[in-house]
Amino acid sequence: MKTFHIKFFENRKIFFGISIGIMAIGLIFNIIFGTQLDIQFTGGAVIKYSYTGKIVQEDVEKIVQDATQKDVTVRILEDVKSADGSEAKNNVSISFAGTDSISIDSQQAIAKALAAKYPNAGFQVVESSSINPSMGRSFFAKCIAAVAIASLLLILYVALRFKKIGGMSAGVMAIIALLHDVIMVYFTFIIFRMPLNDSFIAVVLTILGYSLNDTIIIYDRIRENRRLLGPKTPYSALVNTSINQTFTRSLYTAACTFSSIATVYVVGAVYGLSSVTTFALPMMVGVVTGCYSSVCIAGPMYVMWQNHKAAKRAQANA
Repeated sequence: MKTFHIKFFENRKIFFGISIGIMAIGLIFNIIFGTQLDIQFTGGAVIKYSYTGKIVQEDVEKIVQDATQKDVTVRILEDVKSADGSEAKNNVSISFAGTDSISIDSQQAIAKALAAKYPNAGFQVVESSSINPSMGRSFFAKCIAAVAIASLLLILYVALRFKKIGGMSAGVMAIIALLHDVIMVYFTFIIFRMPLNDSFIAVVLTILGYSLNDTIIIYDRIRENRRLLGPKTPYSALVNTSINQTFTRSLYTAACTFSSIATVYVVGAVYGLSSVTTFALPMMVGVVTGCYSSVCIAGPMYVMWQNHKAAKRAQANA
């Protein structure tokens, strides 16, 4: 494999600036559009209709809002086997935020309004359910707790495995890099106007494992090079050498993973599977940022921490 000679630590301000710039853009979108939580976290009601042919999501939203005078979120789920439009068994999921359930009369009014717009679609109720807001909040809290516990266990794992190269500092820097990835995934949902749902939690937990694996590969090489190059080698040279030695591997792994998920995204987009695309799109972003943070964020920050500790020791001994 080709060995690069990139000065990652010396160029750390450029890498940090890129991340801060992207986060600033995401924050602006967040201020403008706000954070949209899905019904799974807020509670509310969901009605799912089957239909045939083609419908337009924006039209359905307007029709239902006019019929019920409530804000709704519409997701169209097209059956893969009948994507050519003939004898389709597509579904449209209509979510209502709030605490009220949807009455039979409201369901019939919605179906009547939809039938007036799409007379040949043959709308039929497939499923109608409601989620108590307290259950939604409880589910959200449990998801956040799962992410927090996973992060804590990851710190402990890295601290124990790499205690010869400053295990706790390595673990904390790894978690900061992972937090960077989680923020990027969060802003992906915000920028593309996707409500935070269980897919967000699934993506976050997946990216935590994926990105940490990349970081551990680099830490492992740092530990090995520390033994080979000796304790007098500056941390900046040690980390630069280690990252450059694993850089090709990191790029190939990320490119392969990204290609696989991009394929899933394209298939989901072609067949209108929003449940697939809302998972695959942030995963694609997470894979890119996971590779970037492992290479350009975790390593340089680890050097900064070690240099800071060395400066404090020198000051104490003076």
